[in-house]
Amino acid sequence: MPILTQELLSLGSMQKYPDPLHFEGNTALLAMPKVAIVGTRKPLQYTRTLTHRLASTLAKAGIAVVSGGAMGVDAIAHTGATPKNTIAVLPCGIDLKYPAVNKTLLSQIEKEGLLLSQFERGFRATPWSFVVRNELVVALGEVLIVTEAELQSGSMRSVAYAQKMQKEIFVLPHRIGESGGTNALLEEHKAEAIYDIERFVGMLSERFGIVAPQEAETKNSEDPFLAFCKTTPTYEEAMRLFASRVFEAELGGEILVKEGRVFLA
Repeated sequence: MPILTQELLSLGSMQKYPDPLHFEGNTALLAMPKVAIVGTRKPLQYTRTLTHRLASTLAKAGIAVVSGGAMGVDAIAHTGATPKNTIAVLPCGIDLKYPAVNKTLLSQIEKEGLLLSQFERGFRATPWSFVVRNELVVALGEVLIVTEAELQSGSMRSVAYAQKMQKEIFVLPHRIGESGGTNALLEEHKAEAIYDIERFVGMLSERFGIVAPQEAETKNSEDPFLAFCKTTPTYEEAMRLFASRVFEAELGGEILVKEGRVFLA
């Protein structure tokens, strides 16, 4: 089984490099900007929806999502990012795909994304191995996002690691009486709330110096319809190939129709 060396993976924020560190999948994800997302195994519907949207938006912006492969928030974060844009850190041997309910998801991540484990094949998860796993998840992310957590929870242990590593912590805002752990972090000014997902991801993209794929595509490609109109086609040709766009572009002032031909405005 392949093993990552310290030269291939920078984990300077950890007190001790995990040795060995086993992997299966695409190690190129380690070179991408990365964000860790953790949270409860039994999230509210509000949390489920926003965690998925957050992970999806991060992935589309070129930011890899790191989580622990567990039920609840972890699985939603992996799924929202899609397997090819996510790193799952396991509390067991890399061959066991724990928990069993996420076996299909973890197998997809193994094929398209990246699985990491500090444990030998066949090692079964124990209470202490979850703690070890949580530290590595936090260490891999440039920042930590906790989307829902109670005060006495594994996610709050991850927060303690992030604080020790001096990493920024972000949380989703929750109502009074819900997600006591994240609300306490906000009250104590130990975390920042994410009120606008697009704005938050835009801030991270700027900080990491990356351009969102959709922006790059817009800059580097040309609208096929407008490119076609540069050839001054006949109105009939334009209607045959781009019927719906012709009316829209004419009303929007993008094109002119004159003497049976279409011109760019």
